[in-house]
Amino acid sequence: MYFYQPSQGHGLPHDPLNAIIGPRPIGWIASQDAAGRHNLAPYSFFNCFNYRPPIIGFASSGWKDSVRNIIETGEFVWNLTTRRLASAMNETSASLPHGVDEFQAAGLEKAESRLVRPPRVAQSPVSFECRLSQSLQLTAADGAPIESWLVLGEVVGVHIDESLLEEGVYQTAKAQPVLRAGGPSAYYAIDETLRFDLVRPDAQAGR
Repeated sequence: MYFYQPSQGHGLPHDPLNAIIGPRPIGWIASQDAAGRHNLAPYSFFNCFNYRPPIIGFASSGWKDSVRNIIETGEFVWNLTTRRLASAMNETSASLPHGVDEFQAAGLEKAESRLVRPPRVAQSPVSFECRLSQSLQLTAADGAPIESWLVLGEVVGVHIDESLLEEGVYQTAKAQPVLRAGGPSAYYAIDETLRFDLVRPDAQAGR
């Protein structure tokens, strides 16, 4: 077994952490600042944390525009990254000056949200309108603050392209979501042929 202590370095060509905890869904986050200027950025440290109310969240390495905007306004929108939108998503990861609109830089259209002010990515088949529920700076085990922030938001509105619903059931693979993997450039897609089903023991027992 290869063993290393992260505090002393991994000794490998690339940090394996991102590859081991992967593939990971992408938090493609739209926000706007107090002046109404729009921002769009992808975060690979992203996931869902609660059912009711639905809570999603992402972590930002550094105090970036997305974090600043969301804390200022209390709102953001998550947009599903699909295979067709992968290149545009990658374009929005560029380090641009504050106030530069990544929607425009990546050639993406905006769609008006219903309950929050930041726009949605019009080409994305799924979007979550969110209101900030918590934000906190992460700390190491010894309590020392580190330069990363966790942003959690309650999903207050959901947009789904109806072509992805079959008899009312959302078809994950049909949306062709893109997932972040290890290494500096690796991503993965989902294919229906890779699907398998497991029924939880409690459900099997009828409990």
